[in-house]
Amino acid sequence: MAPERDGAGQRSQVTLRTAFTVCFAVLGVAVLVALVVRTRVALTLTGIAALLALALEHAVSRLERGGLPRMAAIAVVMTGLLAVLVTLALLVVPAAAAQVDAMVLQWPQLWEELRGSRPFRTLDERLHSLGWTRRLEEATPRLAAGKLPELVVLAIGGAVGLAGGALTVFFLVGFMLAFGGGLLRRLLDLARPEHRLRYVRVLRNVYRATGGYLAGLTLICTINATLTTTVLALMGVPYFLPLGLASGFSSMVPYAGPVVAGGFITLLTWATGGMWLALGVLAYFVLYGQVEGNVLAPLVFRRTVHVNPLIILLAVLFCAELAGVVGAMVAVPVAASAQIITHELLLLRQERRAAMRRAPPGAA
Repeated sequence: MAPERDGAGQRSQVTLRTAFTVCFAVLGVAVLVALVVRTRVALTLTGIAALLALALEHAVSRLERGGLPRMAAIAVVMTGLLAVLVTLALLVVPAAAAQVDAMVLQWPQLWEELRGSRPFRTLDERLHSLGWTRRLEEATPRLAAGKLPELVVLAIGGAVGLAGGALTVFFLVGFMLAFGGGLLRRLLDLARPEHRLRYVRVLRNVYRATGGYLAGLTLICTINATLTTTVLALMGVPYFLPLGLASGFSSMVPYAGPVVAGGFITLLTWATGGMWLALGVLAYFVLYGQVEGNVLAPLVFRRTVHVNPLIILLAVLFCAELAGVVGAMVAVPVAASAQIITHELLLLRQERRAAMRRAPPGAA
C-alpha cells in the first residue's frame, strides 16, 4: 500500500502498516501487564522455586561429580531439604503458637499498661488532634470482645495457604532440577551458532552470580540467627531459640524482614516478659536492622555477587517499591543479572566497532 499524502501533497511517513504495528505492540504490552497482575501468586511461587533450584543445583552437581546419577542426586538433595524444613518447623511452630496465644490472652492488659505509660500519655497529648489514639481505642475493644474467632479463622486460612504454597514450591523445585537443564539446552539449540556461545556465557555468569547471592544470603541469615539467639538468651527471653531462628529467616527480605520480625518478637516478649524487657529487645532489633541493611548485606553481596553496594541499595529500594516483598527478595540477583547483561551488550558493541575498523574501505 502506497504511503498517504498530507494536505500539502507530501507523502506521509506514517503508513497503515506502521499504525497496525504500534497498535498491536501497545495491545501486547497491555495484555502482558494484565497477565502479570492476575498471575502474581503463580509468578511469586515460580520465582521462589527458581531461586531454590539454582541454590540446590550446586549440591546436585557436586553429587553428580562424585559418581551419583542425577535423579538419585536430586532425590538425596530434596530429601535433605525436606528434613531440614520439618526440623525447623518442629522447633519454631510450637513455641511461636504458645507465645502468640499468650499475647492474645494478655492483649487487653497489655493495652491498658501501654495507655498508662508515660511515653504514651505524652504522645497522646501531643498527637491527639490526629485521631490515631481514638482509632486504636475503638479497635482494641472489638479485638478483645468479638473479633478473635474471625482472626483465628483468618490465621488458619493463612496457614493452610502457606502450606499449600510451600508444597507447590517443593514440587516445582524438583521438576526444575530434573527437567530445567534439558529445556535450557533445547532453547539454546534454537539460537544462531554465532550467538550461542554468548548466550551460554551469560547464563553461566547469571548462574554463578545467583549462587553467590544465595551463599551470601545464607551467611547473613546465619549471622542474624546466631546473634539474635545469643542476645535473647542473655536477656532471658522465653523461647529464645525458635525466635532467633525466625529472626534469621527474616533476613531473606532485606530491610523489611528484620523490621517485621523485630516488631513481632518485641510484642511476644512484652506479653511474656514485661515492658522493660520488650524495650531492650526493640532496641537490639533497631540497632541490628541498621547494621545489617546498611553495612553487612552490601559488603557481603559485594564479595559474593560482585555488585557495588550502592547499586545493591538502589536495587532493593526500587524493586521493593515495584513488587513489594518479592521484589526485595530478588533485588540482588536482578541487579547482578542486569549488570552481566549490560556488560555483555557493551562487549558486543566493542566487538562490532573493532570489526568495522578492520574491514577494508570498500567493503559493504
